[in-house]
Amino acid sequence: MSLSRKRRKELKKLKGSAADLWDSQQDVLNHANEVAREVSRQLGNYSKEQVVPVVRDTYEHRVVPTVDRGIKVSRNAVDGVRKGISDGVVPAVGGVVGTVLSIGDIAKDTRVQAALRRLHVPEQVLPAKKGASAGTVIAIGLGVLAAAGVAYAVWQTFRADDELWVSDEEPAAS
Repeated sequence: MSLSRKRRKELKKLKGSAADLWDSQQDVLNHANEVAREVSRQLGNYSKEQVVPVVRDTYEHRVVPTVDRGIKVSRNAVDGVRKGISDGVVPAVGGVVGTVLSIGDIAKDTRVQAALRRLHVPEQVLPAKKGASAGTVIAIGLGVLAAAGVAYAVWQTFRADDELWVSDEEPAAS
């Protein structure tokens, strides 16, 4: 199929227009890339000069002291619970256990058994156990005490404290 001379001339002209359009589009894209690079550089500079100092200042003067106070309060609460257990509960439990063991030792002593036989005290049949043993009761008590200590520490950590709140004021932009 052959094209007429007129059509070939129109196609050649159209091809030239398309090439010119392509070149102008490439120029526009190159210029847009240059503008985007400059915007990126300016944003980096703005971030270094304006945003980073404000964020750093806020972090150092508001976040760090608040977190430090929270950690200090939780440590004090845990230390208080630990001291309460070591100073109050452990000696009491030790005393109870010591008393029970000493009563058991006394009951096994041959002199005590001989004295009981002389008194003609009939042996008593103990009813079947229906409740928790002393060890179970002590373990449950220690568990409840530990849970209360943890709950107190959590409450102290998360309680509302006017000193812990940070104002919502925005820093003045310069």
